[in-house]
Amino acid sequence: MRICVCTVVHHPEDARILHRQIRALLDAGHEVTYIAPFRACNATPWRRVSPVDVPRATGRHRAAAVRAAHRALTEHAGYADIVLLHDPELLVGLPRAVRRRTVVWDVHEDTAAALAGKGWLPRPLVPLLRPLVRHVELRTERRHRLLLAEEAYRERFRGPHPVVPNTTYVPDLPPAPPGDRRVVHVGHLSAARGAHDMIAAARLLAPEGVTVELIGPADPDVRPALRDAQRTGVVRWYGFVPNDRALRIAEGATAGLALLHDNPNHRHSMPTKVVEYMARGLPVITTPNPAAAALVEDAGAGIVVPYGDPVAVADAVRRLCADDELRVGCGKRGHETALAKYHWPLQAESFVAHLEAWAAEAAAPAVRRAPLAEPGTQADSPASAV
Repeated sequence: MRICVCTVVHHPEDARILHRQIRALLDAGHEVTYIAPFRACNATPWRRVSPVDVPRATGRHRAAAVRAAHRALTEHAGYADIVLLHDPELLVGLPRAVRRRTVVWDVHEDTAAALAGKGWLPRPLVPLLRPLVRHVELRTERRHRLLLAEEAYRERFRGPHPVVPNTTYVPDLPPAPPGDRRVVHVGHLSAARGAHDMIAAARLLAPEGVTVELIGPADPDVRPALRDAQRTGVVRWYGFVPNDRALRIAEGATAGLALLHDNPNHRHSMPTKVVEYMARGLPVITTPNPAAAALVEDAGAGIVVPYGDPVAVADAVRRLCADDELRVGCGKRGHETALAKYHWPLQAESFVAHLEAWAAEAAAPAVRRAPLAEPGTQADSPASAV
């Protein structure tokens, strides 16, 4: 197959998009054109993909990026068997030339519920935009194919759609035992994801020689607090680090933090970072987000703390630091559960098979038509250069 993958919101090295889905497609022998904000994120494309650079959609500045992506899609979708979109913004005003192809929307989150967590969006607009978002989702369901990242997302749609969970690569054995007096967070940092709680917990733990390392990009409204905490030695903030390297940094830490607040978008979602910590043999400290808490408690892989309670977070870290049996046991049980149930190659085969089936279904009525002309080389078009 030839697959055209597009995002203007996510980093080009997003774990689900690049390290899982695109890697699975390449490993299966398919060709991938990847439309993403490479320059804006200072990211180097993989040699095995055909990269197309577009601006990045950030905050309220999204229209130009979406228009550029639509132009790139129009240019490249003509020879694609599948167009795989990762941003709901791209579904609005999708050009007709693209709509004629087999378009797949990969549903990463509860889009309407997530509006409340967008710091750049004026609060009075949130209740007004939710019905519009639902309308776009249902219209997309009628016109295109959907892949869901969570079982809980099924209830938002009228028909059945395949679920490809956002799991991770799990090594056969944990890379290192937990316990080097570091606590880590891997992933995006925002107020709703507990950034301020992590900083407050770090202030409590710093005098005791415990380092809190935050690995991931941050929303604008929490960056000043992160910079202040880093300047005073309270935390180490790395900024964005590609997922594979971020997880190598995390290896050997005393615990991984998943301190999501209680909001509708998180209530039914499994934070991928919880599975990633377990895969690396790290005990997990999580808030009572139902999916995360159930996984951690059922596996015996960590400690559940109240929402918005940095004192409880610090106490949980102290408990893990002091109790070798608890810490090592949580890491071991978490790894075993992750390897048995959340190893990405178990999902990769299903993901690729769905795209192959949809491409074959679209091609079946066209067997008598003349084949499409071969696309031009990358050098034929300046839009394809990174």
